[in-house]
This record gives sequence, C-alpha cells and structure tokens, in this order.
Amino acid sequence: MKTPQLVLVLFAASLLFLNGCTINQDILFRTGEGYEFANLDDLATKDAPGYRIAPNDMLSFQLFSNNGERLNQRTAGTMTSQSGGGGQNQQQMMNMNQQGGFTYLVKPDGLVELPELGDIRLEGLTIDEAEGLLEDAYTSFYNDPYVIIRVTNNRVFVFPGEAGQATVVPLVNMNTTLLEVLAMTGGIARRGNASKVKLIRKTETGRDVYKMDLSVVDGLDDANMVVQAYDIVYVEPMPQLVRETTESLTPITSLISTLTVLWAFVLNNP
Repeated sequence: MKTPQLVLVLFAASLLFLNGCTINQDILFRTGEGYEFANLDDLATKDAPGYRIAPNDMLSFQLFSNNGERLNQRTAGTMTSQSGGGGQNQQQMMNMNQQGGFTYLVKPDGLVELPELGDIRLEGLTIDEAEGLLEDAYTSFYNDPYVIIRVTNNRVFVFPGEAGQATVVPLVNMNTTLLEVLAMTGGIARRGNASKVKLIRKTETGRDVYKMDLSVVDGLDDANMVVQAYDIVYVEPMPQLVRETTESLTPITSLISTLTVLWAFVLNNP
C-alpha cells in the first residue's frame, strides 16, 4: 500500500470518527448561552395558572346532593332528588359514588360523557372550573349538587442527571412539590448537577422553562413549588469529557493500530 493511499484511509477514518462522535450526546434539553428562562417568581403568585383538563385525561367523578351534606353516607336514603320520588336518580348517584366514583375519559374532542348529562366539554377548564360547571348542570336533577373531580392519570417526567434513570412519577397528591418528586425518584443522581435543574412546563402558548439552583439552601424555596401534570424535571448531567472521549477514541485507535501494522507488513514485504 502506498503512503498516499494510507493517508487517505486514515483521513476517511478520522471523518468517520468525527461524524459518529458521541461525547456528551446524552445531555437533553440544551438551552444555550443567553437563553431567556421564565421567571420563577410567577409560579409563587396566587394568579399562577393551574392545571387545565386535556384530552385523554381520566377523571374520577363523584356527585352528592345538598352541598355534600351526606358526603360520608353512601346510601340511597341520604340522597334527595329535586323531582318527586326520584328513586332512579338517587340510585344513579349512589352507583356513581361507590368506591370513590367512576372514571371517565376526556375524549380527543374535549368532551366527557357523564351520566344524565351526556357529552359535556371540560377541556381547558381547571378542576375548580369543571366542578362548578357540573354542579350547575346537575341542578336540574338534584338539590344543591356537590361535585368532586380528580384527574387520575396525571404524571411528571423526571430525569435525575444520569442516563437510563428517567422515571415517570404519578401525581397522586395534587399539591406534590418538586422536592417531593425528586425524593420519590431517589434524588439527584451522582452525575447530576444540582445547580442546573430545569422545570419544563407546557402552556397555552408553548413551553416555559424555569431554571433553579438546588445546590444551595436558598434553592429550597424553588424546590417547594407545586408541580403540574406533564411537567418535565431535568437535572443537567455533569460533562464527562475524559471518559467519553476515551471511549469514543478507542475504535479509531484500534483502526489506526491495525492499519499501521498492515502498512509495516506491506513495506517489509514488497
């Protein structure tokens, strides 16, 4: 093999290495220099928007009469219908409240099919707004209806700073904080950078990205913020330049060594 040919082979191999370089390619959601993060103070205000019901949500639904006066007594005798007799309505309400109520799907068009009401649009409403709407709708059937709604399939996605350790956390408690979510997933991973924690939240206009420093005590105020469904908690990993560079160079080093041996063999065996 002639020297120019060998140089060409080595050059091609180098290009292959550069194109396939995987150094720190596991770092997600990069924001870059000068990125404008959302203001964390906005999350602490009373006017901060709450979670709004979305398609494919699963809603746990319970209905009581008389403003929930008989909330803890689940018998038909405690349910008072607005119309005379009302045995069928009373039995329907009792059935809906058995074992915490039934679960209903928010369909892709934003409608939910509920007993006696049929299809009603709940998409885009907060929990309080949806409960108020349904209480008004059920006044035609019951005295002072009292409605309880919960979204049962809400979840948060947590990336603790180490590849292969991402977790989906169900939101059982509506007031779950960022600190609780991190605790439930085992905390920040060994490679995670506690000073670079991002919260990514879907909004009506796109996504807001909040950045916080949990490596200091002052970061506790930020960590006590309440998370919402489908939030992404991302702990940025610490770069591992030496290890990953070594791992990436190993294949090309082996290739160069092999080519060098072949070149020496050709030169010694004309």
